Amino acid sequence: MTEPTPVTPIDAPAGSVHDRLGAATVSVPPELLDRIASTGTAVLTDDNTRAEAGRDWWPLAIGWAAEGGVPQRPAAVVRPTSTEQVSGVLAASNEARVPVTAAAGRSGVCGGSVPVHGGIALDMTAMTGLIDVDETSLTADVRAGTFGPDLEVALGAVGDGYTLGHWPQSMDLSTVGGWLACRGAGQYSTRYGKIEDMVLGLEVVLADGRVVRTEGRAPRAATGPNLTQLFVGSEGTLGVITEARLRIHPLPKAQGRRALGFTTFVAGLEACRRILRRGATPAVLRLYDQAESARNFEQPDTNLLIVLDEADPNIVASTLAVVDDECSSEAGAHPLDDDLVQRWLEHRNDVSALAPLWRGGIVVDTVEVSGPWAALPGLFEDVVDALTAIDGTLAASAHQSHAYTDGACLYFTFAGRGPDGDAEWRERYYRDAWDAVTDVTLAHHAAISHHHGIGLNRSRFLPRALGSGFEVLGGLKATFDPHGILNPGKFGLASPFGPAPWA
Repeated sequence: MTEPTPVTPIDAPAGSVHDRLGAATVSVPPELLDRIASTGTAVLTDDNTRAEAGRDWWPLAIGWAAEGGVPQRPAAVVRPTSTEQVSGVLAASNEARVPVTAAAGRSGVCGGSVPVHGGIALDMTAMTGLIDVDETSLTADVRAGTFGPDLEVALGAVGDGYTLGHWPQSMDLSTVGGWLACRGAGQYSTRYGKIEDMVLGLEVVLADGRVVRTEGRAPRAATGPNLTQLFVGSEGTLGVITEARLRIHPLPKAQGRRALGFTTFVAGLEACRRILRRGATPAVLRLYDQAESARNFEQPDTNLLIVLDEADPNIVASTLAVVDDECSSEAGAHPLDDDLVQRWLEHRNDVSALAPLWRGGIVVDTVEVSGPWAALPGLFEDVVDALTAIDGTLAASAHQSHAYTDGACLYFTFAGRGPDGDAEWRERYYRDAWDAVTDVTLAHHAAISHHHGIGLNRSRFLPRALGSGFEVLGGLKATFDPHGILNPGKFGLASPFGPAPWA
């Protein structure tokens, strides 16, 4: 069974790790832990477990780990094995007014699973496994703590073999519940959709311990508001997802590949738009700007488009025919070696350079946003210009990673370096870079996140992003979680435990 993978070691003995956020924290009464333990739920309070539960893959925390710190440790880690145990934990914590932050693989890169105010970290990794598969209707019921590789192995062993089609870069590190909580996307999303397109129904535990099942009995049900989608993307602030019913697909019979170069990034965007406009949905349609084409593929002086599709042979052939038609010399394209697709496949999940860069004094991160096709050329140019203008920037680049008929995701990378050992400069530059990308994104009326979610790092932007809708979100929070115990300090929402740092 897959287990959480930390991004980097913490450079301190477990008993000497310190908290960096500095928020007001809540201690957990011993009688509450005793009550939880009496149900058979594992309760862990050792220093090492608490330290690991105090961080995720938020890049800023890599620098803190090199200094012996984590964002914020919980007072205790609780590991349930059933929905009934989750219900008991939340009911008891709600009565005691103790915050609970749900987490599993902790692969998020925005600090979403950091227990900002301490309390209890609810570790969902023991709630694993494929519950049922309906091969006729192509649905699967799965527990929320199931890691991606374990789910695909289990689906592949049923009948002639099935797949969810959800292949995020964090595949080896993340779980079904995390995908749903953050509205995640896989690298094959242009064919299979994002996780919100795959989910039919959920089992969710509310703050007071009530268990709710949403939709999932039949497709496209018109039974009032879609409660499933209310919890998808809520990042554990409205309830804790324990099970999901998902759409699945037979394992594909055929695959096709293309690699093409474009004279400009904007010309490549236009070709992608026209491919989608004609109804072709290749699983992978990734366009890299000139900087990333050279850095990642050793293809200088071009903007590389990677195309991969998998489906019925007739569908793959038709899709690639549209790709070939729209990626002509008249469109500013020229063919490249299809082996570049294999190179992408072999390195697509490699993030091994992230921690060494941070430890070497280079501040680096990625920011994924999305916008309509009409906005993307200007958004690309303006974000790269804004990042480049920040003092200390070494690199600013982008690629288009997920595409749809109405728009696409742009995935920006920035790197900067200041005076050696200057932690204040590092954090200031990091915040300035994120502010720059987000300000430009909002100015173009685009979305501030496509699939990484909000977490702690983006919380300060959410009120502006949602506008008048932010008040509605606050009302939902007050209704579903009146005592504010669920993942407090996130989304920019008011918390009874005090203000959230960094947000």
